[in-house]
Amino acid sequence: MQKRRLGKTQLEFTTIGIGTWAIGGGEWSYGWGDQDEKEAVAGIHRGIELGVNWIDTAAIYGDGASEVLVGKALRDMPGAERPLIATKCGRIMQDDATVKGRLKKESVIGECEASLQRLGVESIDLYQIHWPDPDEDIEEAWSAMVQLKEAGKIREIGVSNHSVQQLKRLQPIHPVASLQPPYSMLNREVEEDHLPYCGENGIGVICYSPMGKGLLTGAFSRERAEALSDKDHRSRDPKFSPPQLDLNLEVVEAIRPLAEESGRSVAQLPLAWVLRRPEVTSAIVGVRKPSQIEQTIGGGDWHLTEEELDAVEGTLQLRAAKLAELGQTSQGWV
Repeated sequence: MQKRRLGKTQLEFTTIGIGTWAIGGGEWSYGWGDQDEKEAVAGIHRGIELGVNWIDTAAIYGDGASEVLVGKALRDMPGAERPLIATKCGRIMQDDATVKGRLKKESVIGECEASLQRLGVESIDLYQIHWPDPDEDIEEAWSAMVQLKEAGKIREIGVSNHSVQQLKRLQPIHPVASLQPPYSMLNREVEEDHLPYCGENGIGVICYSPMGKGLLTGAFSRERAEALSDKDHRSRDPKFSPPQLDLNLEVVEAIRPLAEESGRSVAQLPLAWVLRRPEVTSAIVGVRKPSQIEQTIGGGDWHLTEEELDAVEGTLQLRAAKLAELGQTSQGWV
């Protein structure tokens, strides 16, 4: 699989990364429902076997459960064969399973130490501020991360879900290695300002939810949406309920022939599409079981033709027009 350099750093990421948001389970407000731990570990191992060289996780995913599973999956793996690890700080689980932002220096340092323990590593390859919440504390958190980097606890520092203005506030303190935003056929907001700014300033982009949280896999259906459990946060996401759900599934059916004509799975096309942008370093694919990475991995090396890109653009413009008629938008950072 091809690799791309992460911004101005020395890290090289494969164009597909293993995402572990969902394997954190469903016992919190942004969970994905119950998770089979053996399947999760097997999925991580399969992704590595297929050539993926990095994993994205976060302390808040299942209140540490995701990091524990990543550590378990990598525990017996020789150091030279281990993938790069990216994780995040700044989100704290509350007693009622909701999430609150905390970016004070002592909290960031404490979270880092806890993540190192759960992951079973001496250094984190990429450490990220998960959300700029509270906004007034992002500089304090960023300065704490610089200290952690200087202490050898982390190799590179980046952010997730930050605005361009917030990036500009952090850059003078220490260069931002990467931005992790949502980006998919169903959410193109970052094309307006974020991607141009990151490209101009040498900031890597590792996008999450390129599959639209499963909507773009080619396997999702109205019946599956209706069956989502209360533990799955997607059951509360407007993209998974009519009228947006209907429009999103129409996109899938429109792009399905493009994938079939190329001998590819539908799930590979959304990945190839986000990777068409030179600013994008890698796309994160959620892996709850081996088959998910097996079905998507080919998207990391698929270069779409101009004709294919034009066909996709026409489909997406039609969806945008229908959303506008309904007075709705699918933009947003979750």
